[in-house]
Amino acid sequence: MIKNASKGRRAFVVINYLFLAAIAAVCIFPLVNVLAISLSASSAVGAGEVKLWPIGFNLKSYEFVLGKPEFAKAFLISLERVAIGVPVNMLLTILVAYPLSRERKDFRFRNAYAWYFVVTILFSGGLIPWYMTIKSTGIIDSFWALILPGAVPVFNVILLLNFFKTIPEEIEEAALIDGAGRWQALWKIAVPLSAPAIATLTLFCIVTHWNSWFEGLILMNSPDNYPLQSYLQTVIVNRDMSLISAAEMARWSEISDRTSKAAQVFVAMLPVLLVYPFLQKYFAEGIVMGSVKG
Repeated sequence: MIKNASKGRRAFVVINYLFLAAIAAVCIFPLVNVLAISLSASSAVGAGEVKLWPIGFNLKSYEFVLGKPEFAKAFLISLERVAIGVPVNMLLTILVAYPLSRERKDFRFRNAYAWYFVVTILFSGGLIPWYMTIKSTGIIDSFWALILPGAVPVFNVILLLNFFKTIPEEIEEAALIDGAGRWQALWKIAVPLSAPAIATLTLFCIVTHWNSWFEGLILMNSPDNYPLQSYLQTVIVNRDMSLISAAEMARWSEISDRTSKAAQVFVAMLPVLLVYPFLQKYFAEGIVMGSVKG
């Protein structure tokens, strides 16, 4: 196709590829730098010698990080949050989006319910009312405080709603004529045909749950209940010295503050980096088809 294109078209394609490659390199550079620091000797890191390749290769930082019981517990809490939170998000998103995607003749108060959800995106009661509402439910300092407040991601509902609208009505009408109910039409027709959108939203939910740190700091009274990102926030960004034991202080003499931080950051990124390639093929199709009707 490019061989038969004009010179202007060829130049555009080449420049476009070079531009995108430059952006990709800029995005990858920090990740490679963090990995190199985590695998380097503390003296080389302190001297600023490490760029894209480890100097004085060793795994002491990872041994230190993975051996910390606080890190392991926070990591497991985040895994549990993803394992429970993502199915809850997707189930409620599907159950809300499907009826809102039907015509008014099928769901009389569709517009009223749709605006009810949209208003939550446009307006917010603020942090204090949000906290007081959650506190009144009695789930503060419990695992469910990380799941229930964000159980219905409205933005995802809107994307999936629009995707459901792209499914030809004739398919569902044929199923209904053959004796299927709305429930069967949802799970046997709408959901299977919406696999790209559902895979995309699943990725959104995984990343959101895994990277969220604010809820843990606000809703958890004990650091023992922090998910991984909240724990890293206290250790890396706003260090809480009360969370650091005397044994850890002694082991820091063997590594360094920067190498241990880099190792923790990389370990925290790894699960999402491993999951993304399996869902990436659905990503573009799901976003484009879920953003507009038709």
